[in-house]
Amino acid sequence: MTETADFENVIAIIVMGVSGCGKSTIAELLSRDLGAPFRDGDSFHSEANVAKMRSGTPLTDEDRWPWLAAMAAWIDEHRRRRQRVVLACSALKRVYRDALRDGHGDVRFVFLNGTKQEISVRMQARKGHYMPPALLDSQLATLEPPTAEEGPITVSIAATPEEIAAAALRQLRNAPERPS
Repeated sequence: MTETADFENVIAIIVMGVSGCGKSTIAELLSRDLGAPFRDGDSFHSEANVAKMRSGTPLTDEDRWPWLAAMAAWIDEHRRRRQRVVLACSALKRVYRDALRDGHGDVRFVFLNGTKQEISVRMQARKGHYMPPALLDSQLATLEPPTAEEGPITVSIAATPEEIAAAALRQLRNAPERPS
């Protein structure tokens, strides 16, 4: 299968969704398959944001703007080098996704979609993550699923990580060009 011209021009692939849906795992698999650098959006959070989430307090938009700006700057740094990157980031609201795009059409979002039950089970099973399962309801309440106009790649989380990553990559390679 040949890649579409649009996919060849994609600089950033952002794997998005609520906490516990598998963003980091899927983004790492895509990164490996594409030979592209990977960063977890969590690594861009300030210590204050991490402490807030660890305590069970949801972040506000004011908490998120510097975090989003740091990720957009990282993408832009790689854009200047024409180097594709993969980022795991919740990107729950359209305005957050717009901030990450920063007006560029070379950013594609892979939306990991699952039921509250599927995600809750995953969150209960993970160890050592600062995001408590109690914040899942707040994440789901904040989530604005990407619209068709945004050109998302939507993949169900009801499969193995390898199957999810393979489905995302197939869709990325065959997706129509996304308007800027």
